[in-house]
Amino acid sequence: MPTNLPPDAKDKWAEVEATRNPREKIKRMQEFLSLVPQHKGTMKLRGQIKKKMAVLRKEMEERKQKRAGRGGQKFFIEKEGAAQVALLGVTNVGKSCLLSAVTNANVAVSPAPYTTHEPVPAVMSFEDVQFQVVEAPAVMEGSAAGRAWGLKSLALARNADGLILMVDLSRDPVAQLSLVLGELEKARVLVSKPRGRVDIDRRYMGAGLRIILVGKLVDCSMHEVEALLRSYRIADAVVKISGEVTLDEVEDAIFESTTYKPAIVVANKLDVAGAEANLQMLESFVDGRVPVIAVSCEKKLGLEKLGETLFRELSVIRIYTKEPGVREPSQRPFTLRRGATVADLARSIHSDFERDFAFARIWAERLVFSPQKFGCGFVLEDGDVVEIHLR
Repeated sequence: MPTNLPPDAKDKWAEVEATRNPREKIKRMQEFLSLVPQHKGTMKLRGQIKKKMAVLRKEMEERKQKRAGRGGQKFFIEKEGAAQVALLGVTNVGKSCLLSAVTNANVAVSPAPYTTHEPVPAVMSFEDVQFQVVEAPAVMEGSAAGRAWGLKSLALARNADGLILMVDLSRDPVAQLSLVLGELEKARVLVSKPRGRVDIDRRYMGAGLRIILVGKLVDCSMHEVEALLRSYRIADAVVKISGEVTLDEVEDAIFESTTYKPAIVVANKLDVAGAEANLQMLESFVDGRVPVIAVSCEKKLGLEKLGETLFRELSVIRIYTKEPGVREPSQRPFTLRRGATVADLARSIHSDFERDFAFARIWAERLVFSPQKFGCGFVLEDGDVVEIHLR
């Protein structure tokens, strides 16, 4: 293991996890850090814990301000529409201009840096689907360490379903994107699919430890994984390991799990001199890892590609429902993720539909004839029409 923590440090981390009071939790984290050996293998871990402490301190300060009647900035935005997309970038790349151009938002567009101090949500339509786009305050060097509003902006990215990473083609777009990607990575938010993932769902005392392996362990055995978890006093949890995972990555997930977010790079100011050369440099740097859309928000060039690309990258599908005995399906679709089944649709409509499900009649172009009768495990595709029958 890269951290090689002593037993007393692992015991202290168990105390951290069991503590609910923020002030006491910070105190336990400080005690934990004092027990962590300082060497190259613990640098990342120490950074993660310091970031968590910074988040807790800011939350405590905001609660204090609220009690004193001074309010506070609202950074958590409740999700709406088919998906929530966080709009991130360094200052003055045109995020507000993009939001104004593609949504119903009435936002102030200013050349002054750091104009946006709190998240701005708006709705963007693509055909009969609506995406919620949330402009986050600018990302800067040190955001992941707690500089300015950085932790809150990165928390928005972590909570969202996908990301728009915006750069300005009139200046070095690679440097801008590298900065944003670097801060996201420090916050354990990835825009490229990781080869593996570890999710630890802690349960009530007495539930026991259950490890679900969907994939393979690279350098260890199930016995070693269980021993590692128990060494951190994790005895009641469901641990799901998917893809290819190392023991180091299992240990990382104990402190903070890595999350993957599909992303799009929007390169603004395509109309300015030198933009084409900078765009080529950007595309070479990205090398196909994420889609790049070149636009001019001011002149409204290339913006029509945004909705289509979001729809594809977020794996959204539209399912149209029809009531038994009614000729035409609803014009408003249910939006699900690619791979969803009839059971997922039933659950989205109402819990009673899943509980009392009997069968579904489905109209789809890929079927030899329509409608056909299917059970709850049938995998749906974009554009399917579904009529659910209950017992």
